[in-house]
Amino acid sequence: MKKLSLTEDWTTTVIGGLVIVLGIILYSLLGYTLSWPTFKWNTGDDLLSNVLTGKNFINIFVIFILSYVLLLLADILQGKPISSAKGFPLLFILTIVAMIIGGNSVMNYWGFETVIFCLLIGLVINNFIGTPQWIKGCLSSEMYVKIGLIFLGSTIIFQDIMQAGALGLIQSVVVVFSVWYFSFWLCKKFNIDKEMSMMLSSAVSICGVSAAIATAGAIKGDSKKLSYVVSLVLVVAVPMIVIMPVLAKLLGLGEVMAGAWIGGTIDTTGAVAATGAVYGEEALKISTIVKFSQNVLLGIAAFLIAVYWSYTKKEGNEFADKPNLKVIWDRFPKFVIGFIMASLLFSFVIPTEHYKPVLNVLKKFQGLWFALGFTSIGLETNFKTLINKENRKATLVFLGAQTFNVIFTLLVAYLVFGIEWTKI
Repeated sequence: MKKLSLTEDWTTTVIGGLVIVLGIILYSLLGYTLSWPTFKWNTGDDLLSNVLTGKNFINIFVIFILSYVLLLLADILQGKPISSAKGFPLLFILTIVAMIIGGNSVMNYWGFETVIFCLLIGLVINNFIGTPQWIKGCLSSEMYVKIGLIFLGSTIIFQDIMQAGALGLIQSVVVVFSVWYFSFWLCKKFNIDKEMSMMLSSAVSICGVSAAIATAGAIKGDSKKLSYVVSLVLVVAVPMIVIMPVLAKLLGLGEVMAGAWIGGTIDTTGAVAATGAVYGEEALKISTIVKFSQNVLLGIAAFLIAVYWSYTKKEGNEFADKPNLKVIWDRFPKFVIGFIMASLLFSFVIPTEHYKPVLNVLKKFQGLWFALGFTSIGLETNFKTLINKENRKATLVFLGAQTFNVIFTLLVAYLVFGIEWTKI
């Protein structure tokens, strides 16, 4: 098997592609899609009647078996011993517990996504109990995240860019590139390393957690730095749910303007929806359109970041001098190809309207593999690495970049949505 072993990037591309192809074939021939378990609940009664049921546990077990088989296949493709996956059942159980906690409606309302509970559970176990040695062989956080990104590619549909609205797309392009550059410049001023700068800038400018994860995959970033950026995104999003509507009211903004402002500044889709709903139905609609417009830019941004990182990657202690195309190809993260291929497949080859059930399952798989990745990160991370001097500086930069984002996006939202250009 070592002679046939693949790199992690190619392995994730194969695994992700295999699931997508099988999903399409099974739905085409048999009309079959997986029955995904539910994790959403409001009260204790809902938890017992909707989540902790025999049928739901069966669905969870089916997903576990499929995920375990995929992990074993990934180990085989990479030439790893199958025994390294023996800790996966515990990793899966911990992740499911986090998904159940994150499925609570109150947590959803305040913008606490499942990945933060995955991270916290892992951190508590590793720092207060100690991660068992026998589970460490399956803590492949980067691989889990990359597989999730392949599935994410299937949900980035090019035609949806037009459906998102020209005005939303114009605002998103201007805001994303401007805020990203400002954040990166600020990181440089604070002497923050390039890995952290890339992840932080993408998170604050594009679409929060997903952007940070995609950037980390594209540059092969440190998982501990990624976990810190994700924590920043989720924690900062919570007070913004309360602050943004209040500021919009004080400024006398209409629902359209307020929605455009909210959608362009808050970094998580769940928090955007919650904040827009607080302001009004029209604000909810516009904020969702603007945030979706930023989401569809993620694939383009990940590709550009991957090319840039491949071109400027260090050789030893020095930057390489203008590497040729072969060197760039060798360094280029191959999973990005899988991400793009999945997006192209559902954008131009597979009719998305007919295959919506397949896309829905792939989106669920995306969330599961992201969650597995963050549980792994928590189980490998020491608290001290999350509160070191560099991370404190990163927090200041993130807050500074988010402040710039709030002010700049308000200006752009006014120019795009607040002025009736047809009357000028």
